[in-house]
Amino acid sequence: MTSSQAAPGFAYRRDQFQQIVEDTLALARQLGASDAGAEVSEGVGLSVSVRKGALENVERNRDKSLGVSVYIGQRRGNASTSDFSVDALRRTVQAAYDIARFTAEDPAAGLPDAEDLATAEEAARDLDLFHPWDIDAAAASELARRCEAAALSVDKRISNSEGAGVSAQQAHFWAGNTRGFRGGYASSRHYLSVSAIAGKGKGMQRDGWYTSMRDAAELAAPEVVGRYAAERTLARLKSRGVATAQVPVLFESTVAAGLLGAYVQATSGGSLYRKTSFLVDSLGQPVLARHIDIDEQPHLAKGKGSAPFDDEGVRTRARRVVEGGVVQGYFLSSYSARKLGMKTTGHAGGSQNLAMTSRRTKRGDTLEAMLKKLGRGLFVTELMGQGINMVTGDYSRGAAGFWVEGGQIVHPVHEVTIAGNLRQMFKDIAAIGADVYTQGSKSVGSVLVSRMKLAGPQD
Repeated sequence: MTSSQAAPGFAYRRDQFQQIVEDTLALARQLGASDAGAEVSEGVGLSVSVRKGALENVERNRDKSLGVSVYIGQRRGNASTSDFSVDALRRTVQAAYDIARFTAEDPAAGLPDAEDLATAEEAARDLDLFHPWDIDAAAASELARRCEAAALSVDKRISNSEGAGVSAQQAHFWAGNTRGFRGGYASSRHYLSVSAIAGKGKGMQRDGWYTSMRDAAELAAPEVVGRYAAERTLARLKSRGVATAQVPVLFESTVAAGLLGAYVQATSGGSLYRKTSFLVDSLGQPVLARHIDIDEQPHLAKGKGSAPFDDEGVRTRARRVVEGGVVQGYFLSSYSARKLGMKTTGHAGGSQNLAMTSRRTKRGDTLEAMLKKLGRGLFVTELMGQGINMVTGDYSRGAAGFWVEGGQIVHPVHEVTIAGNLRQMFKDIAAIGADVYTQGSKSVGSVLVSRMKLAGPQD
């Protein structure tokens, strides 16, 4: 998207956004702010859903926003508006300034240090994140119908559907602050999903599948998504409970990203400086099994977590987060870093393209091979509820999946609970499969935890 021409679907051009940011910062300076930051954005999208072949819902969204942060020394005020008129900008900056005037000083408050901000060249790094999808409601509903029809045609036991949906979303923004940072870019995110229902009465089961990409040309075919959703649903028929026991648990790659997410939360600045994490003071300490590495790659082309800079304008860097099970770095914004007496890691807004791997993983470690490593235990394909105490690390989740004997799936399982403590679970990771799946910005294969408590009704 060029500065003087709006990309398809957008109402605003980049140069218009740039001017809004400059005007906003100038207004803050005129009021006497010592520092200020502003970000202006626009989002556009189409979402369509069908059920039983009939169009159920069509939504079009168009959102715009200007957010401004004003600093008076170490006092901070925030305000936002969706009105980009000159008068609205003035009122919004004034509101942020007034809030700052009456806010208590915070020694950690302030813009990032200038040396941490992305340079103009770094901020302009093209990560190939913008692929607008030129699709209308009729075409989107047809894709959704094809996806649902494929699911319903797999087997007569597929008795119903929770529907299929298509979404095409795109956004762009521009940000700047009084310490010299300027940057922004456009991005897109599209998906296709379906959920199928099999069986009847108490034996009814549900499962689904989806595909999500920045580039719609890379989405899986609707028929493929539909068939796989149906196969997952059928596999859950005749589920039953299991006896309470201590057993190994294999997390399917689709749910294993949750373990990586828990690690990120436990080593993020807010949890650390508030001391609400079981991994406080873990820097340089072994917290995962010794064969585990976690790498972060914020500059992957088309990556769902890719960004040339974080939400504060701080440059992002590739790094090894965990090496041989030992914590090499936290996830810190400027504020949380100051609270901890450390330097920002460029993570205002979260982590960027994390991959958790095992040095033991071989190319042949498919799901079938991982089931053999599991031997006798539970293969988890769905988790329910929150059930994680981040202060203590206690972990208890409702689960569904399959009981495995001799490395072979014996029967589907439902209404069970798996429990443990994340501190021990991380160290008990025995293997990670080569069946890598990317869930959002996190990539990991199936994860085998050597021992967890399994509880549930016994048939």
